[in-house]
Parts: sequence; structure tokens; C-alpha cells
Amino acid sequence: MSTWANLGLQDSASPLMEQLIFFHDHALLILVMITVLVGYLMFMLFFNSYINRFLLHGQLIEMIWTILPAIILLFIALPSLRLLYLLDEINEPSMTLKSIGHQWYWSYEYSDFNNIEFDSYMISTNELSTDGFRLLDVDNRVILPMNSQIRILVTAADVIHSWTIPALGVKVDGTPGRLNQTNFFINRPGLFYGQCSEMCGANHSFMPIVIESVPVNYFNKWISMMMNS
Repeated sequence: MSTWANLGLQDSASPLMEQLIFFHDHALLILVMITVLVGYLMFMLFFNSYINRFLLHGQLIEMIWTILPAIILLFIALPSLRLLYLLDEINEPSMTLKSIGHQWYWSYEYSDFNNIEFDSYMISTNELSTDGFRLLDVDNRVILPMNSQIRILVTAADVIHSWTIPALGVKVDGTPGRLNQTNFFINRPGLFYGQCSEMCGANHSFMPIVIESVPVNYFNKWISMMMNS
């Protein structure tokens, strides 16, 4: 999760988020290079004393500043398209999780495991434990196995919501009457926090999501316990 004075992106917990961070750094490097070049040219133009009363056009420089931005845009567009296809690819998921957005909570269904389902509400401040995070902790966490390809189906029961986990590089809109899907792969254990990122009403920012990533054998024990309870 983000911490105080964290100016960068969160540490990634999935290969897709790693690729998103790489693309962010790639685009930022290009922006810095353009900013430095344009800043240098403006500085030199402001402080030079060269005057040419008969200069009407400069075809060479106009060709350069037309073609060069097009080439730079290709260097941004091609990695971006590759990343879009990677984010949209579903690679034989090991399990499917269904997430339904309500006002103001999420409900989850494990459709591969006898349709285990539960609601996940934010823990209010007066009930929060000393080691909890205000406005981020929930009463029922989503337990998922690490090192497994997971497909998530997202929809909503009332208004548009958005299931967002920054550390996993996942953001899926939940729209009433529609079923959106994406996939992710958690490559380390831990707690990963997210929130609804849609303007779905007055309390839209108070729909936290907490994923607990555990080894597969611990996940199997939890599933067995839930199915027997």
C-alpha cells in the first residue's frame, strides 16, 4: 500500500504491474528528454542576438520538427499497445473470483468452490484495531493463492463501481447489467489494499478492497474450512 510521502508507484506484486511500471519509466524518460531539449532551445533563443531580416522559411527545420515527434510517438505507442494486449489476455486461469459492487460494500463469490460467497464491509473507525488502517480495512478479506493465474469477473448491483488494486495493476469497472473480466497473477504473499475508484455517490471512496495472498496449501485449507462451515 502507499505510505506517507510516497511519491512513486507502489511496489508491484504481479508481472502486469511490473510491466506498467516499466512503461511509466520509459514514457517519463522520453518526456524528460523532450523537456530538456525544448528548454535548452528556448533558453538559447531568448538570449541570442542573431537577427535575419530576410528569413522567410526554413524547410529543413520544419521537416525535422514534423517527423521527429511522429517517431517519438511511435516509441510510446508500440510499447503501450503491447501492454494493452498483455492486460487483456486471459491465460487459462486456475480459479475465478466474482466481485459485485454495492453501495457501499463489495460481495464476492468463489464460483469454482461450491459458490462460496460473502460480503466485505469497511471496518468503522470506532471498531478498528490498533494495527488496522483507517478507511482501508475490511471485515472479510479476499483470500487468494499466490503464484496462480486468477480471473476476476466484476459487475455492479446498483451504480457503476470500479474494482481497483494498484499493487496488482488491476482496475476493472463494474457496470450494472454487464460482466467485465480481467486476470492477474500474484507473485508474493501479503496484504494488498485498494478502493473503488469511480464517482459512484457520496461515499464512493469508502469501498475498500483487501486481498490476502497466501501459499496454495493455506488457500486449500481455508477453502475446505469455508465449504464445511
